[in-house]
Amino acid sequence: MVTTNFLDTFKNPNVGAPGWRSRLSVRLQPGHDLAVREFEPRDGRLTFYPESQVVKLPFINFMKAHGTSFLNAYTNSPICCPSRAAMWSGLFTHLTESWNNFKGLDPNYTTWMDIMQKHGYRTQKFGKLDYTSGHHSISNRVEAWTRDVAFLLRQEGRPMVNLIPKKTKVRIMEEDWKNTDRAVNWLRKEASNYTQPFVLYLGLNLPHPYPSPSSGENFGSSTFHTSLYWLKKVSYDAIKIPKWLPLSEMHPVDYYSSYTKNCTGKFTEKEIKNIRAFYYAMCAETDAMLGEIILALHQLDLLQKTIVIYTSDHGELAMEHRQFYKMSMYEASAHVPLLIMGPRIKANLQVSNVVSLVDIYPTMLDIAGVPLPQNLSGYSLLPLSSETFKNEHEFRNLHPPWILSEFHGCNVNASTYMLRTNQWKYIAYSDDLSSDPDELTNIATKFPEITYSLDQKLRSIINYPKVSASVHQYNKEQFLKWRRSVGQNYSNVIGNLRWHQDWLKKPRKYESAIDQWLNTHSNPKKKSEQKLENNVLEQHTEIC
Repeated sequence: MVTTNFLDTFKNPNVGAPGWRSRLSVRLQPGHDLAVREFEPRDGRLTFYPESQVVKLPFINFMKAHGTSFLNAYTNSPICCPSRAAMWSGLFTHLTESWNNFKGLDPNYTTWMDIMQKHGYRTQKFGKLDYTSGHHSISNRVEAWTRDVAFLLRQEGRPMVNLIPKKTKVRIMEEDWKNTDRAVNWLRKEASNYTQPFVLYLGLNLPHPYPSPSSGENFGSSTFHTSLYWLKKVSYDAIKIPKWLPLSEMHPVDYYSSYTKNCTGKFTEKEIKNIRAFYYAMCAETDAMLGEIILALHQLDLLQKTIVIYTSDHGELAMEHRQFYKMSMYEASAHVPLLIMGPRIKANLQVSNVVSLVDIYPTMLDIAGVPLPQNLSGYSLLPLSSETFKNEHEFRNLHPPWILSEFHGCNVNASTYMLRTNQWKYIAYSDDLSSDPDELTNIATKFPEITYSLDQKLRSIINYPKVSASVHQYNKEQFLKWRRSVGQNYSNVIGNLRWHQDWLKKPRKYESAIDQWLNTHSNPKKKSEQKLENNVLEQHTEIC
């Protein structure tokens, strides 16, 4: 049992001195309307230079010019349901115990929108929510529960692109456009005719990759899909080919992720560049949907009195570090866009403070003038974005300069914890494992005192060996419960999940590996905690 750590340093010439967020309640004039837009994977680096030069995003740029951009915003868990659970609850992932895409909040959990409704706001949600338990596929659940099993199976189709060769085809993701239309119609018919303030939430699937039916009956979503209309918005020559480490030099967790995502094969530079270009084009389509909301608010004379918040639940690796999807603490996966625009919000402001999605909950209540609960993990962003506060240094001692992100789900065979400060990114892998913009160089061994200090800070925030042990126990219990539920059909069901192409070659071998896993570590919580604690000063340290 080894705790593996990873350290990175951040030096951005476009970012000024660090500032701080505050938990202090900030009161805008109560009654402001709010429109919240949340997208699927969106790399936050696209909202500022130089990545912003790769694709045309006119409405993101509009929000940047008329509002506040948070340059260092992060997800609290780089996967859909746990990330959204953090945003809707204002609590870190280990507090909600949202361990994977199947395990989120209780359906009756009181969210910030529920509280605002109780305080007189008219509320409405459209599109993807995905913050409660019980959703996503059986494959997604079983893959997460069995990540400790000693086998390596491809769980996704090979990432690919699919082009609609029509220069006039605009509406590619029909479901998202329908939900955008529903939101616009609600603004026109409902919001504009009420005297009470409103909160509108719109959740979109884009720019999440599309399903890949060519991979078989049970398949993942590994297809980047767009049309020539959106592809024209991308500056193909500006796309960078990400640097990759040789497979033999990859961290064990990264290798597991790359393999299970079907990314360890050979890819040409053209393939990689096309995947990235199509992803950027999909981002351009989401920008147009944002534009529909902004234009509707403008036409209804609501834009000047509505606060608009734009963010994403996680990023998209788009072949960085030989991966697509998310489930990683690398910047492309964990860094998210976060922009706020509206009355009394500072215009054309870039905030360098590290913030995260748990800050949405207190920010929403702050805007509404509602007292903040004392148990929240997040802090209101208004002290950094509101014109009411001229000197953000007043709040320097009221908020620690860090954010926490953690991951416990599929495609990664170790619970992963990230402590991000203004200069450092510290990653701890706590499980059964034997200045660098590309995050390829581990510098932990060069800075042992800083590494130790960051690890102690992380442990003061979260007892991550204990949390990891709890996840181990949860995975085993849930798998056993599921296996009993399928009964005699177990072998057929488990063999035909997303990993079926590999599994069916040696089904007995993989079933035996699961049986061995179930019969070992009878008391994983006690054993893992003891071994992790004993190794804290003898860690294999790695940094990127």
